[in-house]
Amino acid sequence: MRPHANADRSRHRILVVEDDATIGRHLESGLRGNGYTPTWSRTGSAALAEAARTPYDVLLLDLGLPDMDGLDVARTLRARHPDLLIVVLTARTDDIDVIAGLDAGADDYLVKPFSLTVLLARLRAHLRRRVVATPPQEPVRLADLVLDAVARRCTLHDQDVELRPKEFDLLAVLTRHAGEAVSRESLMAEVWDENWFGSTKTLDVTMAGLRRRLAQAAATSARPSSLPRITTLRGHGYRLEH
Repeated sequence: MRPHANADRSRHRILVVEDDATIGRHLESGLRGNGYTPTWSRTGSAALAEAARTPYDVLLLDLGLPDMDGLDVARTLRARHPDLLIVVLTARTDDIDVIAGLDAGADDYLVKPFSLTVLLARLRAHLRRRVVATPPQEPVRLADLVLDAVARRCTLHDQDVELRPKEFDLLAVLTRHAGEAVSRESLMAEVWDENWFGSTKTLDVTMAGLRRRLAQAAATSARPSSLPRITTLRGHGYRLEH
């Protein structure tokens, strides 16, 4: 995916994957009218082919596609393009479906029917977070884990730990506040945006993914590994201890 050098919306290419013609046209028109560059695909296979040809910044993804499950599209494109912003558009409202979408690699979700105004606000929030300059930081050692915020690299005994973008951001924020109690609200503001519209369930799923990937890295390491501990503070947030 292309780097987000500035906040000029006209530079943001958005792949819309939606089989409903009315919704697809509405999204394409609304995004174009607000300065984005949208491309509309009606099937999962067409979207995968389009994403292979053209670099995109954002994927707006309907889960109920005619040829394949939208979750498979999310997993495939997340694996191919780790920095792609994925927003799921779904009529599925059960918690398990929302969690499945986030766990498949989505950064956010909107339940249909949704307002174009809210969608645009969410896009601005996500993209704004991506263009904020991060001050230079030295790599930080957390037990046997090393976090390099400048290189956006996490390693365990010099082996890369593959983290999704929001998982890395979450670990980076906790690292900056190591030993401190960090509230859920503060984490949502720093990792997502201070004007976040969504549920904090997104934080729970991202935290679960971060913990799982760190544990998997330690379990598969050829050397005994010591990891920092992320403690849940019920009713408040989290604390990183190392």
